[in-house]
Amino acid sequence: MTAPIDTPSRLPIQHVVLVDASGFIFRAFHAIQILTRPDGTPVNAVYGFITMLMKLLDDMKPDHIAIIFDSARKTFRNDIDPSYKANRTEPPDELVPQFELDTRLQSGLHRVKRV
Repeated sequence: MTAPIDTPSRLPIQHVVLVDASGFIFRAFHAIQILTRPDGTPVNAVYGFITMLMKLLDDMKPDHIAIIFDSARKTFRNDIDPSYKANRTEPPDELVPQFELDTRLQSGLHRVKRV
């Protein structure tokens, strides 16, 4: 039997989670029937987004989380592959106002900092 090797103490490993916000939003939108606020604004994707995010936080208990939204403008991916997003259709009208609501929601969360 060999003696354990002394190693310098290390900082605890940080658990970082990256969230594909656009993926969560589309998934929630298509999974949950249309829900609206009293003023008629659809919120089913917002509800599903926060529900999935809170479950993820409860299940994984990360030290840090980054919520990443797709860019609507041209990015380096378009330079690499001109057909990037070429076949994507426009989001449904009921989903469009929910992107801004989700962005405002995530920037208000205690554990999330918008950068």
